Amino acid sequence: MATRTSATAFAPASVGNVAVGFDILGHAVAALGDRVRVTRRAEPGVVIRSISGVVKNLPLETEKNTAGMAALALQKSLGLSFGFELEIEKGIPLGSGLGGSAASAVAAVVAAAALVEEPLDRTRLLKFAMQGEAVASGSVHVDNIAPSLFGGLVLTVGIDNPFVKQIPVPESVRCVIVHPHMMLATREARAILKQSVQLSDVIWQQANLAGFLSGCYTSDLPLMRESLMDVVIEPQRQVLIPGFAEVKQGALVAGAIGCSISGAGPTVFAWAEVGDAENVRLEMVAAFRKHGLETDSWVSDIGREGARVVGD
Repeated sequence: MATRTSATAFAPASVGNVAVGFDILGHAVAALGDRVRVTRRAEPGVVIRSISGVVKNLPLETEKNTAGMAALALQKSLGLSFGFELEIEKGIPLGSGLGGSAASAVAAVVAAAALVEEPLDRTRLLKFAMQGEAVASGSVHVDNIAPSLFGGLVLTVGIDNPFVKQIPVPESVRCVIVHPHMMLATREARAILKQSVQLSDVIWQQANLAGFLSGCYTSDLPLMRESLMDVVIEPQRQVLIPGFAEVKQGALVAGAIGCSISGAGPTVFAWAEVGDAENVRLEMVAAFRKHGLETDSWVSDIGREGARVVGD
């Protein structure tokens, strides 16, 4: 029987889409994330007590906050007689394309679940977090939520009945993350997308997705290098990120396996072997600087560990 009255959970940042898997593929980023402390309260419902960290000006109203709505979905679905108070600590910049809204939602449900007597598997927690993420993006998609919750590189098929599959990543691979100091709202980045795609591009993108996943399973780095290329979404969205073409070119020349937009952007990510990763980072940072943008950057493991309780 659960006796604890509070729990703090950490949920890692994530790269959505991973170039070839729009709305279905994502991977966790070990280098940064959000924390949410959840305290049991006598009355049903959810109250957000505070927001701190790198982002503070988020809504305190439960219905407008991803963490609040995710915890509320859990509370209502389970018919709990009690509610939750949330303290949110943001480690992920707002509008960065690193899954900040998803991480807050995931951390909230993982912490809240620790205060509930009924065991909750990760698929149920995924569905609660999805309801929170919809507040930020205007639609339900799981390419940030699933890797933040499960860890690693994750393929998710389906929305109402999601199947989550963790994909192996070669041990030598690192992720390079470069976040330019600008904000790009997910809604804006989705609004720019065309509603129809050329059949030839669909076939090309399918081949790239299949090749990339096959390369991951077999540690075939040349196949991954050939396949990690987005021919559908990236060509449309790159106009929103100053200097993107030069940033990508710099990464590839420095030895990156592939380089593309993280989620909705403006963060750009690259995969590289461990010996090349630092040079890739430096080239990407330099390319952004030529376009007048300072950056934050990291070389990170593909975070194999997802969201977890880290304290009371």
